[in-house]
Order: sequence, then C-alpha cells, then structure tokens
Amino acid sequence: MRTGMLALALGLLVLRFLPALPPVWLMAVMPAVALMLLPFRTFPIAFFLFGLTWACVSAKSALDDRLPERLDGQTLWLEGKVAGLPNRVDGVVRFQIEKPLSRRTQLPERIRIAWYGGPDVRSGEHWRLAVKLKRPGGLANPGAFDYQAWLLAQRLGATGTVVDGQLLRPSVSPWREEIRERLLAVDAQGRQGGLAAFVLGDDSGLSPADWQVLQDTGTVHLLVISGTHIGLLAGLLYGAVAGLARLGIWPRWLPWLPSACGLAFTGALAYGFLAGFEVPVQRACVMLGLVLLWRLRFRHLGMTWALLIALNLVLLAEPLITLRPGFWLSFAAVAILILIFGGRLGAWSWLQSWSRAQWLIALGLLPVLLALNLPVSLSGPLVNLVAVPWVSVFILPLALCGTVFLVIPTIGESLLWLAGGSMDWLFRFLALMAETAPAWTGPAVPLWVWPVSLLGALLLLLPNGIPLRPLGWPLLLLCVFPAQKSIPAGQVEVMQLDVGQGLAILLRTREHALLYDAGPRFGEFDIGERVVLPALRRAGVRHLDLMLLSHADADHAGGAPAIHRALPVSRLLGGDVGRMPAELSVESCVNGETWRWDEVKFSTWIWEQAAEGNQASCVLAVEANGERLLLTGDIDVPAERAMLAQGFDVRADWLQAPHHGSRSSSSSLFLRAVSPRGVLVSRGRNNAFGHPHPLVMSRYRWLGYEIHDSAESGAITLQLGTFTGVAAERRIRRFWRE
Repeated sequence: MRTGMLALALGLLVLRFLPALPPVWLMAVMPAVALMLLPFRTFPIAFFLFGLTWACVSAKSALDDRLPERLDGQTLWLEGKVAGLPNRVDGVVRFQIEKPLSRRTQLPERIRIAWYGGPDVRSGEHWRLAVKLKRPGGLANPGAFDYQAWLLAQRLGATGTVVDGQLLRPSVSPWREEIRERLLAVDAQGRQGGLAAFVLGDDSGLSPADWQVLQDTGTVHLLVISGTHIGLLAGLLYGAVAGLARLGIWPRWLPWLPSACGLAFTGALAYGFLAGFEVPVQRACVMLGLVLLWRLRFRHLGMTWALLIALNLVLLAEPLITLRPGFWLSFAAVAILILIFGGRLGAWSWLQSWSRAQWLIALGLLPVLLALNLPVSLSGPLVNLVAVPWVSVFILPLALCGTVFLVIPTIGESLLWLAGGSMDWLFRFLALMAETAPAWTGPAVPLWVWPVSLLGALLLLLPNGIPLRPLGWPLLLLCVFPAQKSIPAGQVEVMQLDVGQGLAILLRTREHALLYDAGPRFGEFDIGERVVLPALRRAGVRHLDLMLLSHADADHAGGAPAIHRALPVSRLLGGDVGRMPAELSVESCVNGETWRWDEVKFSTWIWEQAAEGNQASCVLAVEANGERLLLTGDIDVPAERAMLAQGFDVRADWLQAPHHGSRSSSSSLFLRAVSPRGVLVSRGRNNAFGHPHPLVMSRYRWLGYEIHDSAESGAITLQLGTFTGVAAERRIRRFWRE
C-alpha cells in the first residue's frame, strides 16, 4: 500500500515539471489504462496514472478559466463580491473579486484587482466596477519569481485595474475586517501591522524593510501564517494538557491524550479560520491532524505514514499547490525532521535536539532553496534558535489572547501592547542579524547538479558512522560553488531583462560586467531590487565595472540606487546627469569615449545640444568579433538625426528599439543607416503609453528585421561575437504559459 501511495504522490507531483499538458484524449485514456492495470502487480503504475490524470485535469480547468485573449486589455463593467481581506499600500487598494458577472461575456471565477487612489474596500462588499482586464501574466527572467505561475496556483483567471466603480451592497458581517481594524487601532508600540499579519494573515501592514529583514534572516515563516504558527499553537495547547496531566491536576475521568489531541486540533482550526483558511493554512491543518491521529492511534506505523498520507491529501485537494515554493519547503522540512530524529541510537538532550534541528534543517533545505531560486539566509539557523522560542512563548500567546480579549478593551489592548513590544524587540534583533549577514543568492547551476546536491544533503543528514557520509560535503557544495560558464575573449553575453515598462541590459565579457540602465522604480515597487539585482547574482555578477544609465527617467534609472547599494560599482556613467537620483554620483557621458575589455570595443555618443530627458540619452555601441550592438536608451528622431550628422558609426547587427518603439523615434532614415538584423524591444504588456507604436512595428517588419519583444519573449539573451540567434526565456516551455 505504501508503494501505491508513493506512486500516487509522484503522479500528482510530476505536474509541476510538465512543459505542456497532455491532450484531452490522452487524459481520458490514462485512467482507463490505470483501471486495467489495477488487478495486476503493476498497480503502482495505475496509481501514478490516476494521480497524473487528476493533476492534469485540475490544471486544465484552471487554465480554461483564464480571461480570453480577445478581452486582454479591454475595459468592462462587472459586478462581484470582494473576497478575502483587501489591503492598501501607498494609496493602492488591492483585492479579489469572486464570481464576477458581466453582461458582455463570461468572466473567470476569481479576479485580482488594483484600484489606484480608490476608496476603502471591505471584505464581503458587492461592487459594480469598470475594470481594465488583463490575462494572467508576469515578468519572465531566468531564476526569478514567476508571477504567472503564482496567479495560476491561486486560481486567479485575470488581473485588472479599476477605472471607475460604485458600491452596490455593503458587507453583511465582515468580522475579519472588524478584527483587523481593531488590531490596527490599538497601541502596539508601532507593530500593529505585524500583529495583523500574525493574527489574520494580512501582510499589508509590513513595510518593504520588514520583508527584507525577514528574508535575510530566514524568518518569513514566523510572520506569514503557515505551518509554523499552526504547529506552535497546537503544541502549546497539547503541552498545556500534557503538563497538567503530569502534575496530576488534569481530571482523572477525562483521558488526557485524546483531550490534548482534540484541543490542539480544535485550536489549530480556529486559528486557521481566523487567518482566512488559505491554502498554506489548510495544508498545515491537514498535516497536523494526521500527526495527532498518528500520536493517538497509529504510532506503531511510523511517522512516514502520516507524512505520506498528508502529502497525498494535500495534493489531491489542490494539485496546483506544487507551483508554490512553500509547499516544497514545508514538506521537505518535515521530512528532514523525521529523518534526523528517527532511528537513531541514544537520545539527544533538549538543547542538542533544538540546536541540531536548526542547522540540519538549514543544511537539508539548502539545495531545495537554490533549486526554487530563493535566497539563502546565512544567519537563519542561529536566528531561529532565538526567534522561534520568542514567538512561541511571548508573541503568539499574547497576540491571540489579546485579540480574543478585545471584547474587554483594557485587558485586550494591554496584552496587544505587550505583544507589539515583544515583536518590536524581535525585529530589532532580526535587523541587527540581517545587517551582519544578509541573505545570499546563489548563481545559476546546471540541471544535473540538483540531484547530486540533494544526495549530498541526504548523506550529511544520516547518523554518524554511515559509510560514504563524508562525501556529502563535496556533493552538496556543487550547488554552492558551481563551475561558471566561461565567456571567450572577443565575445559578449548580452541579456535584456524583462523589467516591464523600462530597460535593463546586462553585458558580460570574459572579465568584466556592464549594466546598461537599471529598470524602473515606481513608489515602493523597485524592479532594480526585485528583478535586476537577483538576475545579476544568478548570473554570477558580484561586481559591476560600469553601470551606464542612459538618462534619468524612472523607468531607466529608478532601480539604480538599490543596485548600487547592494553591489560594488567601479564607475557610474550616464546622460541627463542633472536629474539623476540624488544618492548617485554619476559622471556625465561624453561624446566619443571608447574603451576595450577582453578584445571587445565599447564606444559612447550623446547629443551635447539636447534638452534634458529622452534626447539626452547616452548611446552605447558594442563590437565583438565584428558583430555590433547599438543601445539607444530613449533617443527621439532629432537625436537620431544629430547622431547621423555627427558621423557616429551606427551600423549594427542588433538594435535596442529607441524609446521602447515609440512613434517619436525609429525614423526610416535612422533604421536604414543602422540596418540591423534584429530589434530588441523592452516594454510592459498593455502599457499605458501604447509602446511599441503599430506604425513603428510595421516599419520594422517592412524592413525585414527580426523583432524580439520582452512582453512576448521575456528576458532575451544573445552571444554577441558569434553571429547566432537569440534565446528567449518564454521559449522554455511551462504548461502554465500555454
């Protein structure tokens, strides 16, 4: 039976790695074949096919529920109910609408909406909204967070921006909304937002600085409601009953073990409903329920049974959960704990158990974190030794008791004041550790390295004395120090990152790295920090020889301060220097400057008589083995004419589309002079500026140029100096990109 359960789980898990879903006819054939195989000894194959079929059917249902392509970018009036807790950050209200209705067409079951400058929106309200709808999408960069996969895992069929709206019906009983308002209104020593995240799962009150601290210290699991919180509360309740029974205080007529298990599970469910009972909480409750059942009746079967049953139940309930990193981390962490505490001779003291559990979990999760493209906290094992007990002993009981006793304001508010103070002290400690040892982002590694590194981690988790155990270290470290791809002299690896409506291009020679523009920043949303910086680290860049900012507009230079703070930059160069961010000391780009790196020639041009802004963009020409690339920033037609008049060599095999393909640039005269093989367009899908303009695109096509559009292709990579084609991130097939 265990073999069949394992086969079923593998069938459900394999969905995550499919490049495309099988055709409908094959989905219909697979269960029929499985039924024929059941009576024979090939029943594991049957269970595998059952799992795979269910996962594919579930995924297809979610894909079919997405907004039709014909409505992408269209504005429609719709009516629907607000689901979950809306949040407001920097004047933007974000919420979900479930079962929206429109007179014009059928819409997806759930839509994620942003309302810029909108009114307060409350859970359970019914609204009539004019929404500019978009199909689920996101930026596509190597090793970056996949927003499109996240939307599918949430079963969100569309996103949208509100143009206008009116309230149709107020919410009937927004109890979670009322609790949030009460929590945010109390004096919690400045940590009201953290308490709302802790109690209700509403993380909108956490600042970007808070999130960075949590990420750097590996403690996100302590503030975002997950299995950690459910387990801590259940453990406190179970431990309270067990302690009373050990002291002889528990009533003799009431068996303590069933009572402890029942109270722990009831408390966990109540906490889960308070937090909205989202998928991670559901997963935690399922796992906890099975562990308690195992403790009560089935200890003789071993913990692996409980883990395997929980894995199958969670996957059967929601196969798309495999698209969430938290799923892999939570089950991997539990499996590691079972491995390190099970089957060992002798007992560890409580201090040994606690300390070894932390660093062994960190060791075991290292290849998993890197495989999921997540940062690795260097201080996490040490920090969690202190943070987990602090949360479980002080913050969790005070926060939950304070929330319950808000009906008696004096008691409730006092408890929340103490909880907020405890959380503030925790964040002070975390900030100190984050400053001392920030999170580390590993470089990209070949696919074959992951199973080898996982084997190394498994060997290290085994007890001392196991043969070949010391080999675990070199095998594990393959994912930490992978062999880096060498770029030959005379060549440049060029990567135009997918940064939405902006520009960021990384150029790497054999020994040098140059970043042309740094992506946009709009308010607290910094693409330089969230996309460009991780991409640089994934590419193995730990130092920039030059960061060249074409001009000072926020979509080109907005991300530069974050990158400059995080990486050593030898030189900052740019156009339109007078409007650059104040924290940057940028040299003014000069006309005709040239230099050579590793047999590659670089040269700059700027229109010295230009007005500030787009016209003042610093242009960069790169030549490698006779193949040329021209990076133009946001120059317009007058700047193009000036460049031609001054005799700058504009001939190029590859052209970065001036001003994202705006109608104000890419004149026929300029394009004929450049005569590129292909054009690289960097822009946001359905952007408000209408870039690229249809007239410009038709001009590119009429002249016979290859067009590589970041909105369609994601990040674009080419090896300048080899005269080969480009590679696009979206060409790597994933079933959720269908």
